[in-house]
Amino acid sequence: MASKITIIGAGSVGSTIAYTLSNEAIASEIVMIDINKQKVIGEAMDIVQGASFRDPISIKAGDYKDAEGSDIVIITSGIARKPGQTRIELTQTNVDVLKSITPDIVKAAPDALYIIVSNPVDIMTYVFTKLSGLPENQIMGSGTLLDTARLRYGLSEHYEIAQRNIHAYVFGEHGDSSFVPWSIAKISGCTLEEYTDVMKSFGKNIEPLDRENMTNYIHESGGRIIENKGATFYAVSVAVCRLCSILLSAYNSISTITSMLHGEYGISDVCLSVPTLIGPEGVRGKVPVKLTDEEIYKLQRSASILKKVIDNIEI
Repeated sequence: MASKITIIGAGSVGSTIAYTLSNEAIASEIVMIDINKQKVIGEAMDIVQGASFRDPISIKAGDYKDAEGSDIVIITSGIARKPGQTRIELTQTNVDVLKSITPDIVKAAPDALYIIVSNPVDIMTYVFTKLSGLPENQIMGSGTLLDTARLRYGLSEHYEIAQRNIHAYVFGEHGDSSFVPWSIAKISGCTLEEYTDVMKSFGKNIEPLDRENMTNYIHESGGRIIENKGATFYAVSVAVCRLCSILLSAYNSISTITSMLHGEYGISDVCLSVPTLIGPEGVRGKVPVKLTDEEIYKLQRSASILKKVIDNIEI
C-alpha cells in the first residue's frame, strides 16, 4: 500500500531516517523539510539518486504544505547533543524549536501519526501533545525503543543467543533515570537464571550477568558514541524506521515508545516509556506489565525527574 512519510529536520538523524526508509519497502513518498533549504535539497537529491535500485519512490525537499496527506510525520528538528551534555540540558532550546514547528505541520497534516525523535524525547513528546491539539493516539516519541535495542544487543552478546529470542525492555525516561525491570526479562520464556541453568545442562558455562554494568552500558552508549564520532544517528534511524513499519502494518505490536500516561503505575501527566500497544490507529494503550515494588518506585522516580524539568520550561 502506498504511504507518505514526512520528515521534519534534515540533520544527521533526519537524513539518515530518510535514507534508511528509501532502502525499505515502507514508504512510496518521502518529503523532507528543513529550515536550511539548500541542505535539504542536497540531501533529497543525494538519497533519491540511489533509489533506482529499488521500487519507484518519490523523495523530495519540500515545505509544510507538501506534508499534506502524510500517513506519518517524523520530527527530528533541534540542536544535537554535544559531548558531555545530557539530553535534559537541551530542553528549552529544542522546546522553542518545536513550538515554532508545531502549528504549521499540524495544519498541513492533521490526520497523520506523529513520531517525535528530537531530544529530550520524553519532554518533546509531552510538549507536542500539549500544543498540537491532536488526539493523543496520534502522538508518540521514539522513547526507549533504542535503549531496549541496546539492552537486547548487550544480552545477546552475553548469552550468545539471537536478539529475537530475548524479551527484555527498558522503562522510563530516554535518559539516565531509565531502568531495566529484570523481573520480566526472559529468553524464549525462561528467566535469565533459568536460561543460564539450561545452558549449563548443555555443557555451556555462562558467567553471571552483571546487571549494574549492563544498565550502565545502556545509559552510557549514546554519550560514548557522541564522544567518539560526534553524533548518534544509525541505530536510532533503524529504530524509527521499524516504528514506521509497525504503524503501517495490518496488525498491532507492542513497543517501548513514549506517550502520555493517565494513571498507569500511579503516574499521570507525563510522557515516558512502558510497553505500549501501537498500530495503524496509533497508540492503542499501555500493556499493564506486573512490576515489583522496587521497579514501580524506579518508574515513578523517572516520571518525577521528567516532571521537574517540565515545571522549569516555558511551553
